[in-house]
Amino acid sequence: MDIKEIQSLIKFVAKSGASEVKLETDDIKITIRTGALSSGQEPTYVQQIPMGTAPAVAAVPMESSPAPAAPAAEAKEEDDSKYITIKSPIIGTFYRKPSPDKGPFVEVGDNISKGDVLCVIEAMKLFNDIESEVSGKIIKVLAEDSSPVEFDQPLFLIDPS
Repeated sequence: MDIKEIQSLIKFVAKSGASEVKLETDDIKITIRTGALSSGQEPTYVQQIPMGTAPAVAAVPMESSPAPAAPAAEAKEEDDSKYITIKSPIIGTFYRKPSPDKGPFVEVGDNISKGDVLCVIEAMKLFNDIESEVSGKIIKVLAEDSSPVEFDQPLFLIDPS
């Protein structure tokens, strides 16, 4: 596992809202902790490499400091407030396509109607069609294809106008 894969994993865990994730393979063990910290502390992501040697711990600090990120996040929230967020009704695996050899149900920029299928979520070997509750235009796809999603996780942003 290279550094880019680890950074992607850290970003995914931070977005998912999980407080801790542990990943263990034959040659590495990674623990990622997120969540509310007391003031003044920065989140630390710990990676222990390789398991057969003396314990080596590498701390990777968060990429940006919280102060500059806050105004940008507030501005983005205000922009997104006019959009409707379609959220996952169940825990499972998010799929944008009905099958691997077919195109996605919807793309960014597509106009949709109430009841149109937006994606499929697989839960316990059952494929559940996720239908739009509103008519509008797809502004953004918030989940990656074939990735795990949590209950109430945002999947799509829709402009109802």
